[in-house]
Amino acid sequence: MPSISDEKEVRSITPTQRVITIVGVAGSLIAGGVIGATLAGPLSAAAATTGNSAQQIAATAAPSAAAGTFKSNEDATHEAGESATVEAQENSGQRPGGGSGTFTPNENATHEQGESAAREAQENAGQRPTVP
Repeated sequence: MPSISDEKEVRSITPTQRVITIVGVAGSLIAGGVIGATLAGPLSAAAATTGNSAQQIAATAAPSAAAGTFKSNEDATHEAGESATVEAQENSGQRPGGGSGTFTPNENATHEQGESAAREAQENAGQRPTVP
C-alpha cells in the first residue's frame, strides 16, 4: 500500500518567468500612475480655479513680468473688487494709476524714514509718487 505524504510539492519558477512577472507588475504600476495623473491632473486644476471665465482669460493674457517690473495681482479675491479700467491697465503691463480710488499717502514714521524728498513732495502735492 502506498503511503500518503503530508509534504507538498514546491515548484519553483524559472528565471524567465520571474522576469516576466516583475516586468508585468512594474508595467501595471506605471500604467496606473499615468492614467491616474491624466485623470486627476485636469480635475484638480479645475477644482482649484474659481471665478468666471473672463477672470481666467485675463489671468492668462497678462504678460509675464521680468524681475523688478510691475506684476499684476491676479488672485480671484483681488480681481472681484477691481474695475475694468484697472484690469485693462494691468493686462497691458502698466501699474494702475489711481483707477480704483483716491491716493492717500503713507505717513507712518517708519515709512517716512526711507522716503526721498522728491517722493515726499509728490505725496504732499496729492500726487501718486513716481519716484522712490
